[in-house]
Amino acid sequence: MRVEELLAAARRRLDRLGPAEAAAAQAAGGLLVDIRYAALRERDGTIPGALVVERNELEWRLDPLCDHRAMEATGHGLRVVVICDEGYASSLAAVSLHRLGLRRATDVVGGFQAWRAAGLPVAPARRDHAGTP
Repeated sequence: MRVEELLAAARRRLDRLGPAEAAAAQAAGGLLVDIRYAALRERDGTIPGALVVERNELEWRLDPLCDHRAMEATGHGLRVVVICDEGYASSLAAVSLHRLGLRRATDVVGGFQAWRAAGLPVAPARRDHAGTP
């Protein structure tokens, strides 16, 4: 199977959200999870209120039964909205969360770039006193 086929199969399992729908889900108590790596967050900023969990830690941090879970991982019924940079890796990540029992997990069409283009809130990357990220 090619990666394009894997991605298409993953997306058939998801009820993907546009940026405005993702913001509404977050406002309604859903957990927006930013899986972008640090360099992208430093370059483009972050989404206020989003839980930052890099992709390689996602399953451990979101599994409500795992000892290493984030405190926000409150149960299998949690609405989780995964966001990556452009909406590709997040689709695969959301399906992985489905396998853990988080059946309400989905992702954002177009990712962070679409979020920002839609004019939704973005906080600048925090910098230390020397001005470096």
